[in-house]
Amino acid sequence: MIQKTVLIAGCSSGIGLALAIKLAKDNEKRFMVYATMRNLDKRRDLVEASGNTLGKTLDIKQLDVYREQSIQDCGNIRLTDVYVNAGMGMIGSIECQTLEEMKAVVDTNFFGLVRLLKEIFPDMKKRKRGQIVVISSVLGIQGILFNDIYAASKFAVEGFCEGLAIQVLKFKLKISLIEPDPVVTGFEKKVFAGGSKIDLSAADKETADMFTNIYFRNYKEIFSSLGQSANEVAESCMFSTVLILKLSENHRAMVVEARLNAKRKHVTQNKMKPENVLFRNDEEHERKNRRFGLDFK
Repeated sequence: MIQKTVLIAGCSSGIGLALAIKLAKDNEKRFMVYATMRNLDKRRDLVEASGNTLGKTLDIKQLDVYREQSIQDCGNIRLTDVYVNAGMGMIGSIECQTLEEMKAVVDTNFFGLVRLLKEIFPDMKKRKRGQIVVISSVLGIQGILFNDIYAASKFAVEGFCEGLAIQVLKFKLKISLIEPDPVVTGFEKKVFAGGSKIDLSAADKETADMFTNIYFRNYKEIFSSLGQSANEVAESCMFSTVLILKLSENHRAMVVEARLNAKRKHVTQNKMKPENVLFRNDEEHERKNRRFGLDFK
């Protein structure tokens, strides 16, 4: 079996770290993993979890999706698969957020992805081989109150990938979107910490009260109760990769796609718990947001 060369963006913690370790520790050694992060000073957790894979099936590199030169440096690797997991969260009322803060979220979550794919696509198209797995969010399908900018950035990711997926079929490439419900990681803790420090002076009293006493008061409990672990999402990502690997070897397209879609739905809806089903119509969207204590009547 040919070893796949995998680049993972955003491996300092959470899903990216869990995925890098799962692929690097694969018993069949099917993957050579390049685990990347913006700040290499944060690699300690990854190094500790890597065991004896470091320098064998795992290599750690610096990658900043803000900087084109950093992306170009990683672009020199002849990649088979790319996992894009780097992201930034933000909660709060838009009156209390600066345009610079909003742009930073969109730049990381959307344009970071665009920059990376723009660099690596020419080689992947030329070789007509590879898979892009983008770890998005359920908020790319449905917005939730006080997550306006984050959800907008994820909606952009969804549209970008859906459009691009059609184009790359001609080049025998595949794009997959993973859209998990809340995941209990350091990412959520960082967002929660940022929300606790937000200056609400620019918001009207009713909005400030809604954020502080309804949304934020319930935030931690709700996200914890609905949350999946990083390992669960990483397992789904690996499942996706292994199935595509089998697809290229066995040409069982219909079977593989059916299983992949079922697994993707399983993870997106957090093991199909009734309270986590993705609500698409207005009435059910209203009901889901009501968990934060909002009265829409």
